[in-house]
Amino acid sequence: QAVAPLARTPAAAAEAGAHRAAYETIVDEADFARWLAKIEQCALTAFDTETSSLDPFAARIVGVSFAVAPGEAAYLPLAHDYPGVAAQLPREQVLARLKPWLESAQHAKIGQNLKYDQHVLANHGIRLAGVRHDTLLQSYVLEAGKDGVRGHDLGQLASRHLGLATISYETLCGKGARQIGFSQVAIEQASEYAAEDADLCLRLHAVMYPLIAAESGLRHVYEEIEMPVRDVLFRMERSGVLIDGELLSRQSREIGQRLLDLESKAHTAAGQPFNVNSPKQLAEILFDRLGLPVKKKTPTGTPSTDEEVLSELALDYPLPKILLEARQLAKLKGTYTDKLPQMVEATTGRVHTSYAQAVAVTGRLASNDPNLQNIPVRTAEGRRIRAAFVAPPGSVIVSADYSQIELRIMAHLSEDQRLLDAFAQGEDVHRATAAEIFGLPPAEVGAQQRRVAKVINFGLIYGMSAFGLARQLDLERGAAKAYIERYFARYPGVAGYMATTRETAKARGYVETVFGRRLWLPEIHSPVAARRQAAERAAINAPMQGTAADLIKAAMIAVQGWLDAEHLQTRLLMQVHDELVLEVPESELPVLRREVPRLMSELASLRVPLVVDVGAGRNWDEAH
Repeated sequence: QAVAPLARTPAAAAEAGAHRAAYETIVDEADFARWLAKIEQCALTAFDTETSSLDPFAARIVGVSFAVAPGEAAYLPLAHDYPGVAAQLPREQVLARLKPWLESAQHAKIGQNLKYDQHVLANHGIRLAGVRHDTLLQSYVLEAGKDGVRGHDLGQLASRHLGLATISYETLCGKGARQIGFSQVAIEQASEYAAEDADLCLRLHAVMYPLIAAESGLRHVYEEIEMPVRDVLFRMERSGVLIDGELLSRQSREIGQRLLDLESKAHTAAGQPFNVNSPKQLAEILFDRLGLPVKKKTPTGTPSTDEEVLSELALDYPLPKILLEARQLAKLKGTYTDKLPQMVEATTGRVHTSYAQAVAVTGRLASNDPNLQNIPVRTAEGRRIRAAFVAPPGSVIVSADYSQIELRIMAHLSEDQRLLDAFAQGEDVHRATAAEIFGLPPAEVGAQQRRVAKVINFGLIYGMSAFGLARQLDLERGAAKAYIERYFARYPGVAGYMATTRETAKARGYVETVFGRRLWLPEIHSPVAARRQAAERAAINAPMQGTAADLIKAAMIAVQGWLDAEHLQTRLLMQVHDELVLEVPESELPVLRREVPRLMSELASLRVPLVVDVGAGRNWDEAH
């Protein structure tokens, strides 16, 4: 059943939809031929697909829209299906005629999140080329994290930059259980919505791109990093990764048994049975029956039993430690060992994650459905999950990982001579820091002293206070404060960098990465001290984390470009933090071991050498 026409008063409709006045619906061969000629002659065409699903591998085309100038847009319905639907041009014949234009690198195209449309077209055997611009990525580069910016979807962008109210998907298709598929939307309404999507891309490009082009740093990030990596991510998502489902099933059964054992231990430690998954019962056991100290409360005023609280209590009491272990195991089981085998794509036999570019304000990628970036590497269980990511026969998994990248970026940005010297000479930087703080020769630094130095090195990157350091190292606050003071006395460049960065952030409202990405700090002048201090910590950390994010994206572009130029069969599979994971035919392994570290280490001219560790194995755990 098609949705009823949009309910608007004539005056409101005229005002809200004035920009849609000249939209067309392509219903016959003559219209199609005319529009095909238009897009073939257009310098930059906006393009969008309407589909049967949000799943990029399952989605099929319902219709496509084009815009060749602001206000000059059209919708081409191809697979609408409801009682009384008008005749449409045959989808496969239309796509066959559009294919040369879609696959032409010479015909420039713009869209909103075109990576998704690229997957949809690939499902129809079409390889999209000529993608010059993406309004999602323009907004991300221009205004991610800026005050008042809540998102980058087309409706939000149109409201923010054009002052236009748009037709929402929910208006057409409804919400929740009653939502219908796009193929059931009446063509007249679908046309207004879809043509508007294409039209808005051109209008937004005219506003946002000049702002990016006017700033050399932003232009570099957009044109040399975000746009090229978009295509690399598409190819990685398309490749997917092979997993050993039987290994994960065995692990699921073992974790299930361990959870039962831990539940029994928890009941013994509590002195009675209780539901370990009930926060209410858990609070009663911990705070009423056992009398443990309340660390913080929920918004409703009841004692909190969240992970932070349990971690603190676990230092002194057995039950919270048991509960914490059980929670972590249950999370692994639910998120990975149970779920991953169910997420294997039937057509490829692989798991395909989706990489979101426009989420983290620092520039880091986000992996979704499944999230492959949060598999813990420090626990035996986490490593066993990584062991289930395998190479097919005749190939190996290769991991290429930047070593201590954020500390190296700190040395570069701060220009601290002692730090620069430590990295230049290839020293163990944590041992070198411990030697400085404790006034010892490096050879005499013990394991505990190195651990203290490591926590300080990484902690200061994230703006850790003396209180935070004391808690992490289980020290008196005075001792932690003395360590930090000693650190800054020995590394004055770091202290200077932090002070300068805070002032820069306050003056400009943003900080920048080495590559020119802007990281906005809307709370830097907040009257609330806690928010202002959090913004100051972010100001110090963001250039390091953001530069590392830019660097790994640049590495992906360089490695993929080299693989293509050399016509190698190796495939990039995953990007996880500062690591690239590849599937490599055994015959190509020697050249990969030699060239990938070279490519990754030569990407940026920093004041310290970039070091890349490379490992290979039958699975991801062996390789890392």
